[in-house]
Amino acid sequence: MNKTGLIEAVAAKAQVSKAEAAKVIDAALEAAVEAVKKGENVQLVGYASINIVKKAARKAKNPRTGAVLNIPARKVVKIKAGSKFAL
Repeated sequence: MNKTGLIEAVAAKAQVSKAEAAKVIDAALEAAVEAVKKGENVQLVGYASINIVKKAARKAKNPRTGAVLNIPARKVVKIKAGSKFAL
C-alpha cells in the first residue's frame, strides 16, 4: 500500500472525504518527522516506535578494490514495529 492507498482506506473507514483524510495523514506524518528531528522518540503504542540511533564510526572494505574506507559516525532513524504488526 502506498500513500494514496492509505488515504483512500482511511477516508473509507472514517467516512470522510479523501481530501480531509489526506490532510490528517500529512499532518500526522509531519508532526512525527518534526519530533524525531528534535531528538524525541515517537511511540504509537501497539503500532510502532520511531527514534534516532547513533551509529559508531567504522572501517569497511571496498570489495572491488580492497581499499579500506573510513565510514564516519552518523545518526539514523530506527523504526520498530509494534505488537499489532505481529504476523
